[in-house]
Amino acid sequence: MQKHQADTRVIDDEHFLRDCRWEAFRGSGPGGQKRNKTSSAVRFVHIPSGIEAVASESRSQARNREFALRRLRHRVILEQRRPVELTGFELPAWWRACGGLSVPRPRLEYLAVLGLVLDVLAAGGWRMSDAAQVLGVSTGAVSKFLLADEKAWATVNAARTACGLRTLVN
Repeated sequence: MQKHQADTRVIDDEHFLRDCRWEAFRGSGPGGQKRNKTSSAVRFVHIPSGIEAVASESRSQARNREFALRRLRHRVILEQRRPVELTGFELPAWWRACGGLSVPRPRLEYLAVLGLVLDVLAAGGWRMSDAAQVLGVSTGAVSKFLLADEKAWATVNAARTACGLRTLVN
């Protein structure tokens, strides 16, 4: 199971989808007759974790599949932690190869970077300075990276609150 969770960060969509099920349904809301006649809304469920994501903003089922898959992969990264031993921690080779915290969000490697940042934060008790030191970057760089992703920022703040730490402010 642990190996499977690690792979979800770096595998391509085709392999990730092997652990998912999806369904199409009629979305609710505005859209008139077209929306009520077609099953264009899509729900993906990551079977090992039970995490799901839905997309219904497009009239195209194919586009909604793309949106839902992106959301699902992001949610899996936000919600699943892998244990990290901070003592003697070494950054993986792919970290520098993909640009570390400067990896563009549309790239698949972004999810791996985000997952590692969250894992290191969790291992360090959600303290930004500890995570920054382990990652070899500044506290400001970690904050800037997380701030660019509203859901990651909210995830970190929820975890910090649960640990009794103050929430991070923009």
